Amino acid sequence: MENFLVKGGRNEFLVPYVSLDSSGGVCEISGESSLEYTGEFYDQIVGWLKQYSIEETKTLTFAFKLTYFNTSSYKAILGTLRELKRQQDIGKKVVVQWYYPEDDSDMLMDAQDLMESAEIEMDLIAYQPED
Repeated sequence: MENFLVKGGRNEFLVPYVSLDSSGGVCEISGESSLEYTGEFYDQIVGWLKQYSIEETKTLTFAFKLTYFNTSSYKAILGTLRELKRQQDIGKKVVVQWYYPEDDSDMLMDAQDLMESAEIEMDLIAYQPED
C-alpha cells in the first residue's frame, strides 16, 4: 500500500499538511484547512483509510494538529472521524489524537464537538505553538 503525502501550503486557499504512512500506521493532518474542493480533498483521505483497513492489521494512529479550519473542512473532518470510528467498530485498533494550541479554547471546543458528533474517543492534547 502506498503512502499519501500532501505538503500543504498557503496561496489563494489553505491546504493542510497530510501524511498517511502505511508502513508505520501513523497519520497526521496539520496546519490550516480552507480549500476550494474540500470534499474531493478529504475523500482521498477517507479512501486511503478504507484501503488501509482492508490491507493492514497494524494499529492506526491518527493525529489532527489543525490551527484553523472552515465550515466545509469541519464537515469533511467529521466524515474522516466517522470512518475512523467505523474501523474501530469492525475491530480495528485506531487511536485518534487531537492537538490544540493551549491558548485556543475554540479549537478545544471544536474538537469536543467533533468527538461527540462522530462518537469516537480522542486524546485531547494541549501544546505550546512555536512562534
